[in-house]
Amino acid sequence: MTMIGCASLALTALTVPAQAGPRHGNDPARAVLPENDGWAAAEGGTTGGAAADADHVFTVTDRAELVAALGNGDDTPKIIKVKGTIHGNADDQGTPLTCEDYQRDGYTLEKYLQAYDPAVWGDAEPSGPLEEARAASAAEQDKRVKIRVGSNTTIIGVGDDATILGASLQIRGAENVIVRNITFEDTYDCFPQWDPTDGENGAWNSEYDNVVVYGSRHVWLDHNTFTDGRRPDSAQPRYFGQLFQQHDGLLDIVRGADLVTVSWNVFTEHDKTVLLGNSDGAAADDRGKLRTTFHHNLFEDVNERAPRVRFGKVDAYNNHFRQNEGAKYGYTWGIGKEAALVAEHNAFTLHKGLTPADTIRQWTPGTSMTERNNWVNRRHVDLLAEHNAANPDRLLGDDAGWTPALRTRVHHPLAVPYLVDRHAGAGKIAVKDGKDRK
Repeated sequence: MTMIGCASLALTALTVPAQAGPRHGNDPARAVLPENDGWAAAEGGTTGGAAADADHVFTVTDRAELVAALGNGDDTPKIIKVKGTIHGNADDQGTPLTCEDYQRDGYTLEKYLQAYDPAVWGDAEPSGPLEEARAASAAEQDKRVKIRVGSNTTIIGVGDDATILGASLQIRGAENVIVRNITFEDTYDCFPQWDPTDGENGAWNSEYDNVVVYGSRHVWLDHNTFTDGRRPDSAQPRYFGQLFQQHDGLLDIVRGADLVTVSWNVFTEHDKTVLLGNSDGAAADDRGKLRTTFHHNLFEDVNERAPRVRFGKVDAYNNHFRQNEGAKYGYTWGIGKEAALVAEHNAFTLHKGLTPADTIRQWTPGTSMTERNNWVNRRHVDLLAEHNAANPDRLLGDDAGWTPALRTRVHHPLAVPYLVDRHAGAGKIAVKDGKDRK
């Protein structure tokens, strides 16, 4: 691990290659995770579909082709090249589907709003025929939106515009998966559920994350873009006084998932961004797992969970967190039950209405984190001290209990905004179409 000092910042910025990634000969589709590149490099590393034979290299242009190439989650080594935009909400002929196409048993939003208006229904959870119709409609969309990814798979975008729109990539119970160079946009729920017991005034709860890593090991997510895109929650109406939120998370790493590296991605325009561990009661699955590295990612105008951590040993270094004026903001790092977050050498660009103390939120008393050498608006700031000074009733300890060893090049935080803003996200890897040979 090499730390680049202030004196060499300009040189560092000029000499970082555009892909800022691994060596892979002439075919990035066969790239493997470099040694020591985060937790996914531990215990044998991550190679995805690099061993695929020529008959298992696919170029896909629609949902049906993607599902067929994935082979219902089988573990044959495969490389899948995504070309253009794949609509998750589409039929087998590729025709886009609307929310109305999924409606079952007489469900409409108008009827649902009339039936469960608190002025009429009260504060009990919805039940009865219209809630059952909503659930049946949601189940129809679920069949289309969720796309399962099996072991020994590489999914990589061709060119600079490969997009998976409105789908949820489900990496469940898999081993050895690589996903690169894809924009994941607008994974929306047509049928959010009203819960009057959520918070003081109730809330709309939605399903679907852009990518879910569930009980899987050795996963590398690199040079992708995650965004609400054309359907931001901020533009949605309010019903019963609460935002009709149609998106859940951008990335979930849950239920015993382990050995994950998240590098050079962009996460933008979203509320609940990245979650590690989805329940305080999941210790049987998660304790000792959820080991994840985040490095050289851009988190821009995200409200919270960048990431929110339970249980796992999580390393977050050389990320850029940028909040522009007017964007909703709650916090960046969320420290939950048995979290062991190490956050070092990151850069924050915050507008003048935010303070360094806003960047950390403690969810569970008695927790700790390691926080060192993080810079805010080009100044070194002790973020943990700022949090504890502002929250004397929620003090965080200063030691996560472990020291990261799996890092490649570590840049000075002053160089991070330039490097990350220039090189992170989809469209930065030159991938050729067709069945490339080894």
